[in-house]
Amino acid sequence: MKAKSSKSLIKLSVVLSILLLSNACEVHSGKAKSDLYEIEAVELYETTDEEVVLEHNTEEYDRIYENDFKNAIQNPLSTFSIDVDNASYSNVRRFLSNNQLPPKDAVRIEEMINYFNYDYPQPKDEHPFSFSNEVADCPWNTKHKLVHIGLQGKSLDYNDLKSSNLVFLIDASGSMSDNNKLPLLKKALKLLINELNANDRIAIVAYAGSAGVVLPSTKVSSKEEIIEALDRIESGGSTAGGQGIQLAYKIAKENLFEDGNNRVILATDGDFNVGVSSSSELVRLIEDKRKEDIFLTICGFGMGNYKDGRMEQISNAGNGNYFYIDNIKEAKKVFSTEMRANMFTIAKDVKIQIEFNPNQVKAYRLIGYENRVMNNEDFNDDKKDAGELGAGHTVTALYEVVPLNSDESVKKHDDLKYQKKQVTNASKKDEMLTIKFRYKNPKENESLLITKTITDEGLKLESTSDNFRFSSAVAGLGLLLRDSKYKGDMTYERAKKLATGSKGKDANGYRSEFVSMIETAELLSEKL
Repeated sequence: MKAKSSKSLIKLSVVLSILLLSNACEVHSGKAKSDLYEIEAVELYETTDEEVVLEHNTEEYDRIYENDFKNAIQNPLSTFSIDVDNASYSNVRRFLSNNQLPPKDAVRIEEMINYFNYDYPQPKDEHPFSFSNEVADCPWNTKHKLVHIGLQGKSLDYNDLKSSNLVFLIDASGSMSDNNKLPLLKKALKLLINELNANDRIAIVAYAGSAGVVLPSTKVSSKEEIIEALDRIESGGSTAGGQGIQLAYKIAKENLFEDGNNRVILATDGDFNVGVSSSSELVRLIEDKRKEDIFLTICGFGMGNYKDGRMEQISNAGNGNYFYIDNIKEAKKVFSTEMRANMFTIAKDVKIQIEFNPNQVKAYRLIGYENRVMNNEDFNDDKKDAGELGAGHTVTALYEVVPLNSDESVKKHDDLKYQKKQVTNASKKDEMLTIKFRYKNPKENESLLITKTITDEGLKLESTSDNFRFSSAVAGLGLLLRDSKYKGDMTYERAKKLATGSKGKDANGYRSEFVSMIETAELLSEKL
């Protein structure tokens, strides 16, 4: 229910305990038998026209268990899937813009880091991405080192751009009626339509109670017809998300471009409640559909009933990426400024495995990527799904490392009874670590392998690139917002100084906006 008046006189948080008697009270030993029901906490608003409004906040975030330090002798391997999603960053920005600190589990540090593009060199060999690295003092713990790893995806050849077959899957349920949901969604998709070529195709599926085709697959040259169909969609009813997903993939498959870009774009607040609706059921459905060479983009909208964890799980399962659209500027970034990086996949199932040299490293910790950590044996298993890299896209990962000469004690398990770990002669080299990348070309099922080594050159923080310092500033803010036990000496002031000194060109102002976010977070966190 919504208030008719914009002014709120009273705001109360209450818990109601209601004593409900059965229709015919049973009396036992002279006492009435009854059932006690406790109703969840709600917010009560009394408006100027005496209308009482109940508003529930049912946003959901999956619990994040931060990566711990691993002993390099006992656990030399670290394996994870790349993550090009950046929904967490814009969602955190939404909270800060509303003068609230975000829930800790809304903060996925790798997504905050990867919201930004970095100045990495374009690939020059046969592989679709280049590799960059730096090692320097860790900004929040000077006794540790920070390892910065960067990937740069190859930009598209616009003279040889493959056609796109896109299916917009639009949540038109009652929960999508707010201005920051369906109305914003329509504006966002219109921005995308303006970026496409005349021979690209768009279909529109909407779901609310049941799913239906709003527009069959239509060439973008018929732009007015597409926009008219989009404008006809209105919100109302419950949310049959699973049914909509099945129909969208069916249409995408029927119009498949064998050598083109085939993608379903799901726009929703994630509040599925009809048919296949549980996270596990939806993940299984998407895992099955990804075999059809159709990629998935998920765009989250709104607040109050936003289901972040569910959408991240679906995105991870579906050869896809995941964005949160908090305002029209973010819509422009996702669907216009960076459209080709977000919509055109150049490498799929990209995995990274690092082996740390125990003669250089005592312990290490992967910063973020908690939902992307893989079993070490999965690295060589081409059946295991991993992340996708878009055209011109960058991916950045950070490791915090405890050097071997540190007097710091690190956790380890008991010595093994039946075998002993022994280091090889290769460990005597000055290599800090060896890094391996596996990836598949978008239309292939066998992976290719790239291997590189990284050495600690003894760089001081002030001598590092803007890439290094800015990514560490973003990580620093993430550690503070999560109140991480690994935040060390990081402060908002230090994060701000790092970010301000490494903004670089900042053509679109994203990095300046980040500095403002640090300032807001600092003010909100102060105990005044």
